[in-house]
Amino acid sequence: MASQTVRSRAPLRLGLAGGGTDVSPYSELYGGNVLNAAIDMYAYCTISTSNDDVVEFHAADLGESWKSTAESELALEEPLMLHKAIYNRIVRDFNDGKPLAVKVTTSADAPPGSGLGTSSTMVVAILRAYQELLKLPLGEYDLAQLAYDIERKDCGLAGGKQDQYAATFGGFNFMEFFADDRVIVNPLRIRVEIINEIECSMLLYFTGRSRESANIIKEQIDSAGSGDDKSLQAMHRVRQTAVEMKEALLKAEIKTMAGILDESWQAKRDMAQSISNPLIERIYDRALGAGALSAKISGAGGGGFMMLFVEPTTKLDVIAALSALEGSFYRFHFTKEGAQGWSV
Repeated sequence: MASQTVRSRAPLRLGLAGGGTDVSPYSELYGGNVLNAAIDMYAYCTISTSNDDVVEFHAADLGESWKSTAESELALEEPLMLHKAIYNRIVRDFNDGKPLAVKVTTSADAPPGSGLGTSSTMVVAILRAYQELLKLPLGEYDLAQLAYDIERKDCGLAGGKQDQYAATFGGFNFMEFFADDRVIVNPLRIRVEIINEIECSMLLYFTGRSRESANIIKEQIDSAGSGDDKSLQAMHRVRQTAVEMKEALLKAEIKTMAGILDESWQAKRDMAQSISNPLIERIYDRALGAGALSAKISGAGGGGFMMLFVEPTTKLDVIAALSALEGSFYRFHFTKEGAQGWSV
C-alpha cells in the first residue's frame, strides 16, 4: 500500500466573555453562554502512513516522542496521552478495530496552559487530519463533540466545551451550552470594518507563565455544585456578560465591549480564588495605569495570555509600560476559518 501524508490546522481562540460557564456542572444546571473568536494562531498536525506496523507520535514543540508496534488499543498514559486516546477512538470507531501504522507529528503556535485553548484545539487538529486521511463523514458538530468526548470522558481531563467548538467552526461565535452535552453554536456575521477596529483596539499579552488549568477548573466545578453563593453569582454575571458583549459587538460599540470585558474580569475573579495572582494583578494595574481601557485573562486564569482593550492612539504607551515585565506581546488577527485538512 502506498504511503499517504495529510496535514491539518485548527485555530486557537480568544475567550471574550462567558468563559467558565461552559464547564460542567454549571452548564447542565443553569445553561452556559460563551462569546469567543478564532485567531490566526494554530495547532498543526501531519499524519503519514507506512507499511512497517509501527505507530509513532511526536509533539515537535514539546520535544516529546513515543513509538510502539501498532496495536488496536494503546494504554492511556503519558507521554502524549491525548495522541493515544485519539488513535484509540479512530481505530475503534472508524477502522473496524484494525491497527493503523501512522506517524503523527504535531505542534502549536502557543504553549499548553496559555489560555487560548491549545490542548483542545490540538485534539481537533489531530482528528481533522485523521478525517482527511480516512475520509470520515464527520460534520462540524460531530468533530467538536468527538474531540470533547476524547479529552473529557476518555482521558478524564477537566475542562469546558467551548474550545473544541471554537477550533472546529472558526470565526466569531456565540455559544450556548445545556444539559446532556447539547451545544448550539451561533456564528456571528461581523462587518470587516468592525473586525479591523477591534484588532486596532486590542493587544494580546503573554504573561510569561503557563498554568495548569485543571486545578482552577476543579475549583470552579466545586463552587458551582457547592451552593457557594458568591462564586455562583459570579458565574451568573460572567454568563450575562457574554450576552451583553455579543450585542455590543454586533452594534460595533467598541468602548462598550471594553467596559464589559472589565466587568467580566471582575466577576471572573470571584469564580475561583486561583484565577488571579499577584503577577496578573501587577500586569493589570500597570496596563490600566498606562491608559488601557480594560484587561482580562483568556481561559481558566492563573497565567497564560491576557487580552487588553486600548485606545488605538495610545497602544504604544501600554506596550511601553509592560515592556519591563517578563511577558511579551503577540501579533494576531481574527480568522473566519475553522479546522482544515488537506492531502500532500
